[in-house]
Amino acid sequence: MMIELNKDNYDAEVKEVQGAVVVDFWSPKCDPCMALLPFVEKLAEELEGKVKFCKVNSMQNRRLSIKEKVLGLPTILFYKDGEKVAELTKEDATEENIKAEIAKL
Repeated sequence: MMIELNKDNYDAEVKEVQGAVVVDFWSPKCDPCMALLPFVEKLAEELEGKVKFCKVNSMQNRRLSIKEKVLGLPTILFYKDGEKVAELTKEDATEENIKAEIAKL
């Protein structure tokens, strides 16, 4: 299950967490985002208890997206012990690349 993030819970759910966290910035008007979302949700189920998965609706959380320097969608951020260690954007945000970054965590 993926945790819905906003400006109020982002730091507590991502930056103050020990371990691996994956954050999916998406929008319902972004076709690549909507195509990728079922894969990310399935991965979240498969890795439950090992990797924390979260998502941010960029349309509803524009200030948070800007604060996290999300310039295009989809954007997947990877955190380890509260520090951002990797980022995949637009065409780089593929199933294979997401799996590869998770393996590095």
